[in-house]
Amino acid sequence: MDPVSSGMDPTVPLETFNNGTIPTGGDSRLYNLNVFYNPGDIAWMITSTALVLLMIPGVGLFYSGLARRKSALSLLWLSVMATAVVSFQWFFWGYSLAFSHKAGKYVGALDNFGLMNVLGAPSVGSPRIPDLMFCVYQGMFAAITVALAVGAVAERGRMLPCIIYMFIWTTVIYDPIACWTWNPSGWVFQMGGLDFAGGTPVHIASGCAALAYSYMLGKRRGHGTQELNYRPHNVTHIVIGTVFLWVGWFGFNAGSALAANLRAIMAAVCTNLAACTGGITWCLVDYRLERKWSTVGFCSGVIAGLVVITPGSGYVPAWAAVIFGIAGGVCCNYATKLKYFLRCDDALDIFAVHGVGGFLGNILTAFFAADYIAHLDGYSVIAGGWLNHHWIQLGYQLADSVAGGAYSFVGTCIILGALDFIGKFVPALRLRASEEEEMAGIDDVEIGEFAYDYVELTREVPMIPDDEVDEGMSTRSFEGQGAGMAMSGHHEKAQDSVDSGNQLAEWAHRA
Repeated sequence: MDPVSSGMDPTVPLETFNNGTIPTGGDSRLYNLNVFYNPGDIAWMITSTALVLLMIPGVGLFYSGLARRKSALSLLWLSVMATAVVSFQWFFWGYSLAFSHKAGKYVGALDNFGLMNVLGAPSVGSPRIPDLMFCVYQGMFAAITVALAVGAVAERGRMLPCIIYMFIWTTVIYDPIACWTWNPSGWVFQMGGLDFAGGTPVHIASGCAALAYSYMLGKRRGHGTQELNYRPHNVTHIVIGTVFLWVGWFGFNAGSALAANLRAIMAAVCTNLAACTGGITWCLVDYRLERKWSTVGFCSGVIAGLVVITPGSGYVPAWAAVIFGIAGGVCCNYATKLKYFLRCDDALDIFAVHGVGGFLGNILTAFFAADYIAHLDGYSVIAGGWLNHHWIQLGYQLADSVAGGAYSFVGTCIILGALDFIGKFVPALRLRASEEEEMAGIDDVEIGEFAYDYVELTREVPMIPDDEVDEGMSTRSFEGQGAGMAMSGHHEKAQDSVDSGNQLAEWAHRA
């Protein structure tokens, strides 16, 4: 039976088939399920999924570059591990909890447990794409949200409890917030909240989770003293990570149109404009204070602009994106000082950029959302924001933002508190590394591998006392010898080179 010849409307959800053996997502033996969807829409959504996946190593590179050398690899490792853990969780029950067709106002049902019944039926997100496509696309959103949040473990968090936390947090925190924001049954969706690509589920949730994680871990050794002479260890990593994120964000925002249409194009235009103006603005703010054109500052501003435009990218006109970017560059820059007021060691400023940026983006969306922009896809109808004299929209956005942030912060504290309590009886689940492990570096203790050759350790040694240096050998000779070995490409190592390397490691451990 062919759906076209039978007069079936391709935009109407498929009739379900459930005889105990055939999945209710559609029977491909009786129907050509492909005729219900535009191949161009499917191709765009597959591309967008790949672009969002590209953002995850971008997050890892960005965080790795910001951290100190001896913990750089662990942050890269956590970002890719988040992809694996969350992808399994999404298959297991995450997609069902967030986007079940039988969802309630706060969380979904388990009718799609293990991706049961997820096949060719129109998704809850849009009738233009099938459940299976929507599932894999939204799975990347869940993965990058967790990757953003776990940057809070930088330089002092242990790996095993963090992996367990990833699975639990996605289940208890992310899935319900995604459900109430994007599922048509969710309370924010029904209230009229506008969040195109994840201001609350992705950025506010991850930013507040990172703040809670930082509190639960405590401050790094030497925080607030000269002992922790913090600076990004690899600015090149930061630039590469920013480029990955910038490119991937086109799939993140424009892909959230869930079809290849004019609304997706407008979202892409707004995304790029906000990134550019955010980077320029942050750079200018830093230059005013330091008289230096900071590369790290520009990259941070680009990310801030991208974060702020996320909830409004499919609702606001292009000119408003410039305002989003400027506001993000200024507000997120000054928000990096909040950690001192809050007495929290948010090492990578995740709360300042994602928590504050997501909140700001939600509020600005209330001001600049326009009904004609939403209708560029041909079917979405909204009341708009203040541009359409819809004044109550600000209240909706505030309610969504505060609820999502509070739920994420409190829920994260409870999850981590429970893990840390269990860690008193099961040492493997202790959240924080010991002082000795922190001094040695998380890469060495938890992974046993390094981002760089051991000679890079010389940068971590503040000073080698003269009385501890072998006769006829200086600190400079250590560095020169190490550099020569790194350049040579030979695998031969003289015994004195091995001894000096061991001695360097011992001095670094003392430092």
